[in-house]
Amino acid sequence: MSSRIAGVALGLGLGWFISGPAAASVTVLGANFAHQCYLAAKFGEKYADDPVDICTRSIENESLQRHDLAGTFVNRGVLYMQQGAFKAAEKDFRQAQTLMPNLGEASVNLGGALIGERRYKEGVDEITRGLTLNPEEPEKAFYNRALGFEGLDDMKSAYFDYLHAQQIKPDWAPPKAELSRFTVKPKE
Repeated sequence: MSSRIAGVALGLGLGWFISGPAAASVTVLGANFAHQCYLAAKFGEKYADDPVDICTRSIENESLQRHDLAGTFVNRGVLYMQQGAFKAAEKDFRQAQTLMPNLGEASVNLGGALIGERRYKEGVDEITRGLTLNPEEPEKAFYNRALGFEGLDDMKSAYFDYLHAQQIKPDWAPPKAELSRFTVKPKE
């Protein structure tokens, strides 16, 4: 599955540049606005209308099953997160959790949004919860949690989460790039 990286830098005060949280979309099928919202969140599909507006139209006007409605909130939240609108994303992820408390993507993405808001401890905790719900793209959860650990100055945990993300999806570039900043020294 392709990665979705928010186009926002999270300056953690560490003197280096970090890409924004990775976001995991939720599959919604059909020939409707909810499906277009999913395609925009997952693959960056371009439409004449703003993708967030497409998602909003779906939420407000389409009769969706609970899973599809929760998924559309997640997907709109992903789009908000890609725009750096972390508060709006947080609201959508929380709404998705209300609809489907066991939707791992809602928790993982909520954690990413909280990290984007520099609420690192809350973000790490939410991602850890999301990982217990078996999200479809756990590598993104580990990557985001690593960002949170860095924000908490827990570099050892960050390193191991980046490493875990890379092990899950070896060809995904973001964890490789982050790991290249680390120097691992053997214990003396």
